[in-house]
Amino acid sequence: MPSKAVCVLNGEIVKGTLFFEQQDESSAVKITGDVCGLGKGLHGFHIHEFGDNTNGCISAGAHFNPYGKDHGSPDASDRHVGDLGNIEAGDDGMAKVNITDKMISLFGANNIIGRTLVVHADPDDLGVGGHELSKTTGNAGARLACGVVGIAKL
Repeated sequence: MPSKAVCVLNGEIVKGTLFFEQQDESSAVKITGDVCGLGKGLHGFHIHEFGDNTNGCISAGAHFNPYGKDHGSPDASDRHVGDLGNIEAGDDGMAKVNITDKMISLFGANNIIGRTLVVHADPDDLGVGGHELSKTTGNAGARLACGVVGIAKL
């Protein structure tokens, strides 16, 4: 049976709604939606470990990384489960999201339901930027908006 989830992003300026869909435990998760209020360019896009936004996006903790890997690109073998790369905003500050990821899941051990999705201020360097934060956060900067991934009505 397919599973669906939704995340409503809230930040001071940045807002968005993302939808997650997965056909079964062995299939990839498709993420679609819109994020608005961004500066033009690339913005880090990650699942963080906690679904806690009591102290804003900071309460979400680090990237979802149950296997203790280094930060990397979505297609790298060495990456956090929550590493979803970047989204890109146009001149109008809008990013149309259309990502398919094989590591996150709406089922089982890599389940992201109840965790927080965060959009960052800066581009994710995908772990290869050479900055001291490259291997942990992709040096993606401040957390502009976040929301807890929840079960969606089918």
